[in-house]
This record gives sequence, C-alpha cells and structure tokens, in this order.
Amino acid sequence: MNARPALLICRPQPGADATAERARALGMETLLYPLFRVEPLNWDAPAPSLFDALMLSSANTLRHGGPALALYHQLPAFAVGEATAAAAREAGFRSVTVAGPDAPALIAALDAAEHRHVLHPGGADRRSADPGSILITHRAVYRSVETGSAEGLAAMLDRADILLAHSPRAARRLAALIPEQRRATLSLIAISAAARDAAGEGWRQALAAPTPDDSALLALAGQICQ
Repeated sequence: MNARPALLICRPQPGADATAERARALGMETLLYPLFRVEPLNWDAPAPSLFDALMLSSANTLRHGGPALALYHQLPAFAVGEATAAAAREAGFRSVTVAGPDAPALIAALDAAEHRHVLHPGGADRRSADPGSILITHRAVYRSVETGSAEGLAAMLDRADILLAHSPRAARRLAALIPEQRRATLSLIAISAAARDAAGEGWRQALAAPTPDDSALLALAGQICQ
C-alpha cells in the first residue's frame, strides 16, 4: 500500500489527461495507463433533410466525426453533458441542448421536444436504449481499440491503490487483466452502477459514482484518499 493513495486512470486520451488534471487540482496523485485508443472511422453521412435533430452521446463524436458533421450544423443538437455540448458548440453547431446524464435521458429530452427523426453519430461500441417513439439512425464514426497489456498494467499497479473505470467496457477489461488475488488489494471506482457490475467481484471495494461524470467519480476517490 502506498503511503499516499494514487489513482490509476485508464480511459483513452484526451480524456485521461482531463481527468488527471481535475484529480491533481483536488490534491490527488495520478497515474495514467490508457487501455483504449480512439480511432476515426469512415462513415456514410445520410442527408440532413432526413432528420429533425442530432443526438450526441460523446465528445469523441466531435473529435473524430470529420468534416461530414458540418452537414448537420443547422439541426438542433442534444448533447449528453456540458463537455459534449461545449465540443459541439466549438465544432459549429448553433443550437445545442444539454441533456443527460445518459442515453435514456437524451432520448427523453428529444421526445419532450417532439423530435421524431434523429441521427446519432457515435461509437462502434454502444449500449442499446429504448428509443420509444423516436426513429434513431445510428452511424459509427469512431471506435475504441484496446491498448496496453496485463504486464504493463501490473507494473502500474505497484504504484496505484485506486482504479477508475469510465465505462463498462473498461471495467470488464480491468477484470480480465488483473488476477483475482491482486484485486483484493485494490479499490475500484466506476462511472456508473453498470460499470461497477461489469468489473466483477473480488475488489477490496467497488463503488459506483452517483452520477456518470468526473466530479462524482473523483469525489468518491477523495473520500478513499482521506
């Protein structure tokens, strides 16, 4: 056990650096070992006239969607959280509504605004959500590719006490790479209950943030660090 608990951040860049900066501002020690790399995909951009709104569930869409996203600047965009909304505004979207904290909340906001034909450019790996009466067209514009190894992660664990899991997929990978006997010495803090459950059992403690954002995640980490 380290004299001062250290956080191991495993999310892809540039999110890893953003989380580390927030954690350090709170006085926490941080280590980075991304387990995924985000890559753009070639995608078929459907005609904007087919849609009355855009659904944005990740800032990665704005980073990796490419010039085709400009086709939809006139559509109202509904973004999950302020970070994604800010990225949408920077990318040139004129009408951006912040909704969230997850896809069901985005869909509820779209439904309340009476949008019925929605384009969702997002990641190749996505969780399904009930669209209700909305017809949602999904397009994969980026993918997350696995990076790192069990050996590389093990070397980082010699200096870390707390792991952050920013998605169910990341939590599953942590569980696959860390032997069960090693988990008993580590605390895991997940972005959601779904991510916590995806990490499996055997951790010293496994906690889920009450809301799926860095502020809630780091507040839990701060409690452990005290």
